[in-house]
Amino acid sequence: CTEADMNIQKFMRLIVGCLVIVAMFSWGLHDPVKKEHADNPEVQPEEKETIQSNQEELQPVVPDDTPMDPLKIVHLDLKGAAPKVKYLEQIFPLLSTLGASGILLEYEDMFPYEGELSILKSSFAYSPEDIEEMKSLAKRHKLELIPLVQVFGHLEFVLKHEKYFKLREVQTFPNSLNPQAQGSMDLVQDMLTQVMKKHPEAKWFHIGADEVRGLGESKDSKRWLETNNGDMGKLFLNHVTAVGRFMTKLKEGIKLILWDDMFRKLNSDTIKESGLQDLASPMIWKYIPNMDVKEIGNYISKYEQAGFKGVWFASAFKGASGIDQKWTPINHHLKNHLQWQKVITSMPQYKSVRFQGIALTGWQRYEHHTVLCELLPVAIPSLAVCLQTLKYGSFDTEAQKEVQRLLECQIELSKNECKGASFPGSDVYEMVKKINDNLESSVQKIMQSYHVKGSFSPYHRKRSFANPRNLAFFKDELKKLMDEWDSFLLTFRQNMEAIFYPDTLEEWLEENVNEHIERLHGMVVDAERIIKLNGQPKVDPLKKR
Repeated sequence: CTEADMNIQKFMRLIVGCLVIVAMFSWGLHDPVKKEHADNPEVQPEEKETIQSNQEELQPVVPDDTPMDPLKIVHLDLKGAAPKVKYLEQIFPLLSTLGASGILLEYEDMFPYEGELSILKSSFAYSPEDIEEMKSLAKRHKLELIPLVQVFGHLEFVLKHEKYFKLREVQTFPNSLNPQAQGSMDLVQDMLTQVMKKHPEAKWFHIGADEVRGLGESKDSKRWLETNNGDMGKLFLNHVTAVGRFMTKLKEGIKLILWDDMFRKLNSDTIKESGLQDLASPMIWKYIPNMDVKEIGNYISKYEQAGFKGVWFASAFKGASGIDQKWTPINHHLKNHLQWQKVITSMPQYKSVRFQGIALTGWQRYEHHTVLCELLPVAIPSLAVCLQTLKYGSFDTEAQKEVQRLLECQIELSKNECKGASFPGSDVYEMVKKINDNLESSVQKIMQSYHVKGSFSPYHRKRSFANPRNLAFFKDELKKLMDEWDSFLLTFRQNMEAIFYPDTLEEWLEENVNEHIERLHGMVVDAERIIKLNGQPKVDPLKKR
């Protein structure tokens, strides 16, 4: 080789080397592994919280990566019998396995409000650490966490406080906010800001706005209506639209949901003029077994014409079959879901509105001041049946097998029970069933016995007048019944305390147990006392002593 040839070879090697370096650099820029990580929000560094007050906006944009598949959201109504976080730790994985893809958290007074709003929180409200733990549990089990804060109606937990009486729409009722009152929007913004601060990662946020009782009755609202042609629809829409705009400024990219019932009597043009359709999606709710599918279709058509891009549905797995219901009627809620399944199947006919998901509501109270409905553990079989019905399209053999496998029980719809259950809280489920089936009836049975009716009436007990021989026929049986229930209830208390806070246990016992147990105890005490009198003359309250 000549020296010139060697120089040419060196020059060619230099060119090849440069090309290799360029290729490697280019591959680094387009590395599919890096691109996958860049598209995966789970491996991205967490964005810093920037919510400071209701005047400051949360700048980070929530990526528009909403799953194409509609969500199945389980609603936890925390306005009563809120479960401890350690119970949620057991229940979240079960919900995920049953087919749920999210949790709708209706906080009410269980949120740890701070500052001027601290008056709103319950004595047993969750701590900030509890909320972080719930968020961690939801993420671990791939459950979308959606906060719910009421902003108009159902603000009883706020407006019950004298401090906020001036913001009531009807002065004598705590139901609804006066949208025209000075301070109303500040209150709502403060509440929303504090909740959003604890949920900066939320993609969806529910602002309630259902059942605005008494709207239009305050002096402020009447004055506004007089100058706006009595337009009640606009009065409602102005407030929720203002809330919606505040939320989108607070957290750019947030997707809002609100209950639909206040829209039902409005025409689509009125809704469209408000601009709400660009801010939120309606959640159509109906909880009855014989739900009119055609009626729901009419609502969907109206909301589509109003310009809403998405629509949600809301069924019920508990808390919608009776204001003081103790035992969840599974078949009642199954029928409700079968009707909703028909609506879901019909959705392809609506070309410009998308079905975004369904919330399986589990109401704990009808409102803040009413009694408790069924406890969450009591409704787990119903929830399982409803989720599997949505998964399979009906409660067919496969769905039934799946429920029975996951809950380890035999579902008997005709008897409304899940026999041999083994799921988190199943001990409370079984014990509530026994109380519901047997407590009152066992006391009534002994009270209707021959000797109690004949020799131990309220009259006899009041005047300490009875034949000890007659009382001896039922005294031991009465004492045995009392001891059995006392022992049972001791265990029941322990099982309840593992799941619920003390106020829930106290309320549930007061509403469902104490009356019957106190009657038993009173009968035992009176029987023992009167027997010792050996059949003496009756005490005459009219006789002068």
